[in-house]
Amino acid sequence: MSTSSTTTGGRPRVAARRRLARWRGLLTFDRISFMLVFLGLPLAIFVIFVLVPVCQAIFYSLTDWTGFSPEMHVVGLANFRKLAHDDIFLHAVRNNVLLALVVPFVTLTLAFAIAVVVTMGGPSTGTIRGIRAAGLYRIVSFFPYVVPAIVIGLIWAQVYDPAAGLLNGALTKVGLHGFENFAWLGEVKSAMPASMFVIIWGSIGFYTVLFVAAIKGLPAEIYEAARLDGAGRFRTAVSITLPLVRDNVQTAYIYIGILSLDAFVFMQALNPNGGPDNSTLTMSQYLLTTAFKKSQFGYATAMGVVLALITLLFATLVFLVNYLTGGRERRKA
Repeated sequence: MSTSSTTTGGRPRVAARRRLARWRGLLTFDRISFMLVFLGLPLAIFVIFVLVPVCQAIFYSLTDWTGFSPEMHVVGLANFRKLAHDDIFLHAVRNNVLLALVVPFVTLTLAFAIAVVVTMGGPSTGTIRGIRAAGLYRIVSFFPYVVPAIVIGLIWAQVYDPAAGLLNGALTKVGLHGFENFAWLGEVKSAMPASMFVIIWGSIGFYTVLFVAAIKGLPAEIYEAARLDGAGRFRTAVSITLPLVRDNVQTAYIYIGILSLDAFVFMQALNPNGGPDNSTLTMSQYLLTTAFKKSQFGYATAMGVVLALITLLFATLVFLVNYLTGGRERRKA
C-alpha cells in the first residue's frame, strides 16, 4: 500500500521536474537575448511611436483643443458631426477619392507595360529578353523618383505657368494658339488632371523598377512554353505575367494608394491654396489650414482620424479584391 502511494505520488513530482527542466532548456541566455532584441525592442518602438500617438490623436479629436493652450475640453463626437456637414472637407474627401481611383490605376498600368517591354520586348525568337538598352530605359524611368516630391511639384508649377511656362510655349510653337496664356492650374477642368499627371510622372519610375525585378524573378521556362503554344506578347503579359506578380501589384497598389490619399507635397507645391473652387484641395491641406491658421487642433485631428480610417479602408479593399479575383485559389494551391 505504501509502495503504491509513493509511486503515484512521485509521478506528479517527476512530471513537474520534467516541465521545469524543459522550461530551463527554453529560457537560455541566447533565447532571452534574442527575444528582447528582435521582439521586445521592436514591440516597444511600435508601441511608443505608433500606438501611443494614435491613441493620443484619437483623444485630441474628441476635444476642442486649440493647439496653443494647455486647456481643452472633451466634446465627444462633436468634431466628427461637424465634419459631416463641412462642405469644404467633403469636397476634399471627394478629391482624395478621385486621386485614389485614378492615380494608382494609371501609374501601375503604365509601369507594368514599361516593365514588360523592358524585360520581354526583344526578338520573337530565341531566348526571352528585353529590348536593347533596357538598362538605360530603367534608369531614365526611375530618374523622376529620385527627385524629391517638393522639387517635382515646384518644377511642374513653373512648366504650367500661363505666361512663361514651357508647356504653353511648346504648344503655341506647334500652332496650338488656343493654349497661349492658358492657366493649367487655374482652371477647374484642368487643375486636377494636370496635378494627377505630375503625381503619375513622379511615381511611375519606382513601380517600373519594382515590376522589372518581379518579372526577372519568374522562371523563363514558363514564357518559352507560352511562346511554343503560340501566345502573343499581349496575351502572355495579361494571362501569365500579371497573375504571377499579383502580390507585387497588390503591394504597389497599397503604396501608391496611400500616396494618392495624402498627396500633400505635390498638391501644396502645385496649388497651395487648393486650386480654383477647391478643385485640387486635399484632406491633408485642409487639415493643415485648420490646425495652424484657424487654431482648431482638435477639429483638425478629427480630420486626421478620418483620413487614417479611409486609408485603412482602401488597404482592406485592395486585399479583398485581390482575394476575390484569384488570390484565394492561389493560396489554396
